[in-house]
Amino acid sequence: MPRHLRFSASLLEAARIALDSLRKNKLRSFLTLLGIILATTTLIAVTALIHGMNLYIADKVSNMGADGFRIVRMAWFGPWDPKKFFDMQKRNPQLKVEEYEFIRANATRLKDIGMMASRQARVMYRGGSLEGVDLEGVTPNIPAINNVQVAAGRAITYEEARRHAPVAFIGNDIRKRFFESRDAVGKTIQVEGNPYEVVGVAKELGSVVGQSQDNFVMVPIASYFKTYGAQNGFRMIAKAMDQQHLQEAEDEARVLLRSFRHLGPAQDDNFTVFASEAFINLWQRLTSTIAAMAVGIVSVFMVVGGIVIMNIMLAVVTERTHEIGIRKSLGARRADILKQFLVESSVLAGVGGLAGVLAAWAVAMAVRALTSVPMALPWDSVLIGVGLSAAVGLFFGVYPARRASRLDPIVALRVER
Repeated sequence: MPRHLRFSASLLEAARIALDSLRKNKLRSFLTLLGIILATTTLIAVTALIHGMNLYIADKVSNMGADGFRIVRMAWFGPWDPKKFFDMQKRNPQLKVEEYEFIRANATRLKDIGMMASRQARVMYRGGSLEGVDLEGVTPNIPAINNVQVAAGRAITYEEARRHAPVAFIGNDIRKRFFESRDAVGKTIQVEGNPYEVVGVAKELGSVVGQSQDNFVMVPIASYFKTYGAQNGFRMIAKAMDQQHLQEAEDEARVLLRSFRHLGPAQDDNFTVFASEAFINLWQRLTSTIAAMAVGIVSVFMVVGGIVIMNIMLAVVTERTHEIGIRKSLGARRADILKQFLVESSVLAGVGGLAGVLAAWAVAMAVRALTSVPMALPWDSVLIGVGLSAAVGLFFGVYPARRASRLDPIVALRVER
């Protein structure tokens, strides 16, 4: 038989012996592999959570889209620095409607730009009430800029905004709370005691990490300022002509606002311009920290599991000393014995890794079905989990395998079975 065929046959035989040992000693095998199973389950479950959240953040958290950005009084990205934060609070003035009008009139790289101000409010209808609703004062173009679609009725019109009309465009949570079995359009709701006629209902947006995105009431921003004043400021939400011109649009808006505020070349911006990429980069920095912590936990489990496997393999060598003696007396070489026990320990750990993958998959499916937390199982993490567990088995199986391969056949044959 050719050498490569003999090698493959011996590997298959070693794997068969390992699986047979697992089958005959189920409880011992489970206890042996518990550390590996926990490590792999933890690794893949955390990876599934991070991967799912990354996809979700990219898809939903930043509803600006790939061509959108925001201009705000201040926003914080990166490590927390209280001194810098309070300096920004003192240095950065609130945005003004005149600044919005100036950018809107002079920008050439923008497809659209709107204003939004928000606060928490109580909404009432016919004796029922709902606390903690996001009351949003908006320009009529905000739903389109934020990719909010109409499910019933219509959005706020420019004529209604011009007249400061008391009209409202509501989210799906408001509809379900007050208008589950009736048409919401045309009804009048009370927002902090002020009446607003519902002109439309938005399509459901879903939730982000358990936080509903449908718990809002949009009203004309002029009506909002009339009731609450403009002293708390607002934010500008803009869209570039397309994704390729996003950076140019951001730079243009920044230059226009700096010129309106008469900021010199040596002066820092006293406002913040950011796109969806800033959200995604911030989230990825956060998840990389979580992943690093998970790797530390997994490493502990893997080392513990590897030590247990090494101890069990040492016990297996002792149990099969007579068998090793017979094999050596029949011509088995040191390398053959070494290979057999290395393959056995690797298969043993690999099975533990596979069990961990199945456990992590079950956890991911359960979490996704029972909660709003997004979970997505990446296939590369499955391969990494199984491969890493097998590598741990291989590493911690070296000492028992070397001990087995170095047994003297005559001494081994004298050991009682």
